[in-house]
Amino acid sequence: MSEAQKYVWEGAIPLQIHLHESEVTTLPPPPPALVLAPRIGYLPLLISLLKPHFSSTLPPGQDTIWFEYKGLPLKWYIPTGVLFDLLCVEPERPWNLTVHFRGYPSNLLLPCEGEDSVKWSFINSLKEAAYVINGNCKNVMNMSQPDQVELWGSVLNGNLESYRRVSSKLKLGTFEDKHTENINSVLPKSESTGDTDAAGQVKSGRIPVRLYVWTVNEEFDDFEDAPQVDDWDKVSYINRPVEIHNEDGKFFSLNDAVRRLLPEFFQGSSFDSEGDTNINRTTEEGENSGNPGSSFHAHEIAEIKLVRIQGIEPILEIPFSWVVNNLMNPEYFLHMCVCLKVSEASAVQ
Repeated sequence: MSEAQKYVWEGAIPLQIHLHESEVTTLPPPPPALVLAPRIGYLPLLISLLKPHFSSTLPPGQDTIWFEYKGLPLKWYIPTGVLFDLLCVEPERPWNLTVHFRGYPSNLLLPCEGEDSVKWSFINSLKEAAYVINGNCKNVMNMSQPDQVELWGSVLNGNLESYRRVSSKLKLGTFEDKHTENINSVLPKSESTGDTDAAGQVKSGRIPVRLYVWTVNEEFDDFEDAPQVDDWDKVSYINRPVEIHNEDGKFFSLNDAVRRLLPEFFQGSSFDSEGDTNINRTTEEGENSGNPGSSFHAHEIAEIKLVRIQGIEPILEIPFSWVVNNLMNPEYFLHMCVCLKVSEASAVQ
């Protein structure tokens, strides 16, 4: 168990949650709730903390919790940490969110019936990841009820020891990590051809990756000047596997992975679509989760402005296998927020 994995599981985001003014029925209005939300958790799981805080002021009606940030309804099945990384390019602490208990926007968000919906979304993602890694999801489908309860409970409670114990039965850990604790010893110099090809590489299998890609046309130097994601239509939600392997004695870097995952934006990148396990999730907005190239010329080149994973921005030369082994989410997907700078001529309107 690495220190990085512990940090991921212990990671939390300070939230300041305000009740929407339309649901306030008392004077003075209730103070905002201050919550530490686990990065690997999901916003609807906070209802047990938030409902008691706001219950005395809510109007009559049925509770269906949902959140928004600056007017943008938040997708409940995306982990809280990923939402924060994607929507706060310049991190905001505490993160100011608005909570609703009424008026669920079913035209914008998938239905959510509380913890049960979140649990089954998690299990379905785990099945998808297992299919990418092993070519089938039998081990997940055949989990005993006690193991399933323990696995989900470990995610709810942030219990890494319990999670590792039960998840090991799924036989999804195909990764061979030979890194030492100090990964600087295996990182290449920018001009190096690389002689650390064996460091932290994967034995076999494909890596389930979930990308959240948004493109910008204008140049910016500071993240506080970066255009914000204020509409889900601006984000390409892509599920693609990537296979780690060495070429010409060089180890496979994060930069290599991004370029291989997004060949639509980079010349000279290869992505084997033949037999590709392109896991397309149908979302409430009909997003194209497998083909962002539908709106871009395949020959255009983009600049990688930002890659953020678990709240950090790794250098692009880092071995991708280290990223996979240490920064993967509990459902075995690696969630990557990627911002690309493209020229205005690149987009097909």
